[in-house]
Amino acid sequence: MILSAANAAEQLEEAKKLFLVLFENESMLAEIYKPHKIDLQQPHDQDEVYVVINGSGRFVLEDQVSDFKTGDFIFVKAGQRHRFQDFTPDFSTWVIFLKKPKEV
Repeated sequence: MILSAANAAEQLEEAKKLFLVLFENESMLAEIYKPHKIDLQQPHDQDEVYVVINGSGRFVLEDQVSDFKTGDFIFVKAGQRHRFQDFTPDFSTWVIFLKKPKEV
């Protein structure tokens, strides 16, 4: 399966949302995320990976602040406080949530 960033952006715009789930299976969930001016997300129950599609800015992970740009890979462990800030208007990112295996 291939997800096109351009097609994902079109779907997100049509949905008029900040994020849109584009793929899900037993082990992961993938979405596109494009916050508007402010990133209001809270810590999540799953580990997550961001792969920046467009734009740049600063990423806050707990008490650490780092610059990011198009193409960067960002890992966030479950429960960690994080957010994007001072990002460019064209900023968008893939978000991949890693699901915990179900106990048998």
